[in-house]
Amino acid sequence: MSAPQKTIAQLAEEYGLAPNEYQVLLDRLGREPNQVELGVFSVMWSEHCSYKSSKNQLMKFPVTGPRVICGPGENAGVIDIDDGDACIFKMESHNHPSYIEPYQGAATGVGGIMRDVFTMGARPVALLNALRFGEPGHEKTKRLVKGVVSGIGGYGNCVGVPTVAGETNFHKGYNGNILVNAMCVGLARADEIYYSAAPEAGHDVVYFGSKTGRDGIHGATMSSAEFDDESDAKRPTVQVGDPFAEKLLIEATLELMASGAVAAIQDMGAAGLTSSSVEMAGKGGVGVELDLDKVPQRETGMTAYEMMLSESQERMLAVLKPGFEDVGYRIFQKWGLDFAVIGKTTDTGHLVLKHHGEIVCDVPLAPLFDDAPLYDRPWVQPELQPRLDPGEVPAPDSWNDAVLKVIACPDMASKRWIWEQYDRHVMADTLQDSSTGADAGVIRVHGTEKGLAVTSDCTPRYVQADPYEGGKQAVAEAWRNLTAVGSRPIAITDNLNFGNPQRPEIMGQIVRATDGMAEACRELDFPVVSGNVSLYNETNGVAIPPTPTVGAVGLLTNYDVTTGFAGAAEGDVLVLIGQTNGELGASIYLREVLGREDGAPPPVDLKLERKTGDFVRGLIEAGELTVVHDLSDGGLVGAAADIALASDVGIELNASSAAHAHAFLFGEDQARYLVAVSDADALIAKAQAAGLHASVVGQVKGTDFASSGPKGELFRIPVAHVREFHEGWMPNWIEG
Repeated sequence: MSAPQKTIAQLAEEYGLAPNEYQVLLDRLGREPNQVELGVFSVMWSEHCSYKSSKNQLMKFPVTGPRVICGPGENAGVIDIDDGDACIFKMESHNHPSYIEPYQGAATGVGGIMRDVFTMGARPVALLNALRFGEPGHEKTKRLVKGVVSGIGGYGNCVGVPTVAGETNFHKGYNGNILVNAMCVGLARADEIYYSAAPEAGHDVVYFGSKTGRDGIHGATMSSAEFDDESDAKRPTVQVGDPFAEKLLIEATLELMASGAVAAIQDMGAAGLTSSSVEMAGKGGVGVELDLDKVPQRETGMTAYEMMLSESQERMLAVLKPGFEDVGYRIFQKWGLDFAVIGKTTDTGHLVLKHHGEIVCDVPLAPLFDDAPLYDRPWVQPELQPRLDPGEVPAPDSWNDAVLKVIACPDMASKRWIWEQYDRHVMADTLQDSSTGADAGVIRVHGTEKGLAVTSDCTPRYVQADPYEGGKQAVAEAWRNLTAVGSRPIAITDNLNFGNPQRPEIMGQIVRATDGMAEACRELDFPVVSGNVSLYNETNGVAIPPTPTVGAVGLLTNYDVTTGFAGAAEGDVLVLIGQTNGELGASIYLREVLGREDGAPPPVDLKLERKTGDFVRGLIEAGELTVVHDLSDGGLVGAAADIALASDVGIELNASSAAHAHAFLFGEDQARYLVAVSDADALIAKAQAAGLHASVVGQVKGTDFASSGPKGELFRIPVAHVREFHEGWMPNWIEG
């Protein structure tokens, strides 16, 4: 006996529409939708596409500035980098797909973010990623790490775009829901940027790229729901990528743009053909009519519902200028990709779909495009941790063990095993990457003296302890990392990863974290030009740590004038620029050495952050500093160890005058930089003249990593031994 057919109302709930949202749909349409129309509404009103829980919060961000050409609302943000050049960049999540199917989830995340960038006329020149996995001992973590890293490398390497920077964290809070955030940076001429708004009625709508299959159907809806014990059954909602097709698509798309044929263009990402057609028509204030029989298909018997909701990869939609159809056809035939005229823009204001000669969808575009239900969800102030008095936090029983635990813990240990799987130097413009020891990746703007600095940052344990301060810190650290390589920070993209916004405590995290981020962006003149929100990151009601990741871009006017960790030499003096109070709350030391995850995170003084950073950058631009590292995870010990390892030198720190040596060495106070110089007195005098604190904290000497304290030597470890621990954790874990 066959199962009874579901009603449209029952399907609406299955497709992720709440009962009140379905009622709104009925009111907007004035009738009951059919299955195709319901599918279209369900994906466009999903959290992933409509931002219905976060749009009110995103409006707090500053989105304009003297260098902003295009802010949020397009496929990616665009900034002016002088001489008629523009940088186009964006970060986006592929969290849920990567947890279900790690290789393809991560691979298609890379492919999707590249399409967002070259859709606007840019050639992709750099990739970054921010990865958060569960605790190393969890049964799924190792498989997920291997699959995600392999997917990122497999896709990016094949397309031929270097992966130059990123970050990887491990914490039990991600056991049931990992995060895979991918960022792409591209270059274009500022007067050759392409947008998605369809210009007027009567233009051809063309589809090009790969054929449409059944993979990824309801991917946007799946990404807008939390997981449960049956999440593995969602594997069919994960897309399948083809990096070689993407490479062809990049070249063909840029050639089509160069031909003058393109009036508007949009990649097919989340919600596929539905979102791309709705967004182009909606932004242009026109209607669109598509004949689905003309859509290139790789599977037989596909329904209109399947074609509209498929998230098959490597596909684009464009509106062509009249008379350019043959030009487009010849270009895509040359590159071996499909090209088909599948519809027209109209003056009806409706989305009309035809299939097998019948109209299977006829709905107004307005409620799809910009009139989805929006929520001002209730929230509660997050419970905050008290500040820890450094004197009340125990010093380590064994200093040597404490140093090695911090330097070799999963978050701090070398990720060589990961980045060696990425091609970091294809295109031959990479100057700094994960292997060179620097706070940001640096790539040349080909054919010029300019460079772009790129970074990705977030400290989830800070955001967990205090979302407001943690949100400020994520932006401030990105600004600091760009400054530490000598670049002028310009703008950010963000990837806001949180749990279920319908829970007031999670919504409180979102509200306060975005408050902090917005304040930091304003104080640092660091506008948000693009981004992505990923909510419902939880399994069985357990949410991830709040993780508002920041991707950022800075400009170097002369790429020869850049700094990193390497280059410290015997006899150099280490100077710490910035004030140290010994903030140990939510620190790596507290977690790894004492087994505690409490305490308020270090406060972020944004005016001091800016003043200190501008001072350091000025010295770099004047050629007075060559070895610079910002202080963050692990405090002074973490930064000094990085310099020792990158420069292959010994370092002797001096904490003899500190009231609490462990707080001085492991505290994670913000707005600080560690530099190696030959003349400390001159530097300290300049800092003091600028109203900043600076002091000698050590010297480059011998072959050990060591420190003295108030009562004599605290620790002494051969740098070779430090390297063994730092480099050894990840390969030993992967192979164990």
